[in-house]
Amino acid sequence: MRLAVDLNRCQGYAQCAFLAPEVFVMHGEEALLYHPEADEARREKLAQAAAACPVQAIQVDAVDVPAEAVSHER
Repeated sequence: MRLAVDLNRCQGYAQCAFLAPEVFVMHGEEALLYHPEADEARREKLAQAAAACPVQAIQVDAVDVPAEAVSHER
């Protein structure tokens, strides 16, 4: 599963970091750090984090192709 956060839209409310701290971390008061690829097992938490974002800056997309296959194509 792949995540994308529009960091221009993100306002640092940190709802995502509260709901999924293993993926989202606030660096200081405004900068968000996150892991762009997450385990499928975290889908429910990530969906909750995306829904809780007041500015809807988080996009959660499933990746159909395994990461190993993508890295070999390059």
